[in-house]
Amino acid sequence: MASIEMKNIVKQYGDGYPAVNDVSLDIADGEFMILVGPSGCGKSTLLRMIVGLEDITSGDMVIGGKRVNDLAPRERNLSMVFQNYALYPHMTVYENIAFPLRLSKTPDDEVRRRVTEASDVLELKEHLERKPANLSGGQRQRVAMGRAIVRQAEAFLFDEPLSNLDAKLRGQMRTEIARLQRRLGITTVYVTHDQTEAMTLGDRVCVLRKGSIQQVASPRELYEQPVNLFVAGFIGSPPMNFLPATLEGDRLQTPFGPVVLDERRAAAVRGRGELLLVGIRPEYFEDATLVDEAKRPLGSVFRARVDVTEWLGDSQYAYIPYEAPEAVTTQLRALSRELDSEELRTQAIVSIDATSRIREGREAEFWLDSRKVHVFDPQTGENLTRDAEAGARLTQMATEDRVEQVQDAQASGQTVSGATTGGGQGSGAHRAGAV
Repeated sequence: MASIEMKNIVKQYGDGYPAVNDVSLDIADGEFMILVGPSGCGKSTLLRMIVGLEDITSGDMVIGGKRVNDLAPRERNLSMVFQNYALYPHMTVYENIAFPLRLSKTPDDEVRRRVTEASDVLELKEHLERKPANLSGGQRQRVAMGRAIVRQAEAFLFDEPLSNLDAKLRGQMRTEIARLQRRLGITTVYVTHDQTEAMTLGDRVCVLRKGSIQQVASPRELYEQPVNLFVAGFIGSPPMNFLPATLEGDRLQTPFGPVVLDERRAAAVRGRGELLLVGIRPEYFEDATLVDEAKRPLGSVFRARVDVTEWLGDSQYAYIPYEAPEAVTTQLRALSRELDSEELRTQAIVSIDATSRIREGREAEFWLDSRKVHVFDPQTGENLTRDAEAGARLTQMATEDRVEQVQDAQASGQTVSGATTGGGQGSGAHRAGAV
């Protein structure tokens, strides 16, 4: 295993466009790092530069303490799993997994041992004599992962490996990848545009925008303490609501009535312009008739007309339109284009209890948890109310939890070709929030 350090990495194409723009990122030995962002943000290009499939315009790529800019992919000892599996259709599962070992002229006994161990871990033992055409999508992806495992590489690189699978299979494979990575404790870099994968798999997540890093943190820190408007809008499904607001004393005047800020947040917002954007996640709203009386004073209550409701069995969403200045609608329109999403309309998406009797086309009373709102500068996108210390604590706690999980998984799991170690994740190398 090895750490991966990127120092001021730049990738410029012939027309001068910087696909990756001055990226500096440390990935600790044994860490599971997610690269996420909308199409064109540079995440796959960055992954290909790690493995050596793309030249580096400037900067240093350091793997295991060694600068690898000028090394060919085969000399970097990395294993990559692609979106399209890249299996040989005329070979059996056994020979597909064994292929990199055959290339390196590994003795047959060693090949058999490594392939058998990898197939046991991936539950492929009964499929070793089958051809890829006779396997399901999930089984093919496991074969591709088996081929990566037997190489005993210093790091795994995944390029959107689950995007060709249906939703149910994606969920199963996500669990398998997480379990496998914990058991092996191997440095892993995983590219995805899928929110669920990013939030459930990684120790830390690196959010990219137009080739530049926006924020690197644990999934929970990204969700609860986003550094700017882009991260707040990208992380979370349904997305965060953005409402226009003005500050009067310690109160934000919004389309849904006043929201009282505590002194810390009010002080951070004062003097930052007349027009502000308030960020509120859908679950920070509730049907006011169902709110516990002890909790009610901690937020504000407002009435609004519901445009549409969506009942999903275990949850329910209400859509509430509101009026917004042209400056806000323009900002939301531009943000939605960057996020590859449908236009962020001037409406709030509110999560309410599945038992709520709120109906579309009628007015209803809602409760808003004012303790959890974020305030953004619409000009710079900066989160004015972000608590950096609280965010760092979230990442540190996630790191400690993950170390324990890895140690437990390695203690109870199989060793695969000597790849399992106890030192990578427990080395304290997970630098919380390091960029």
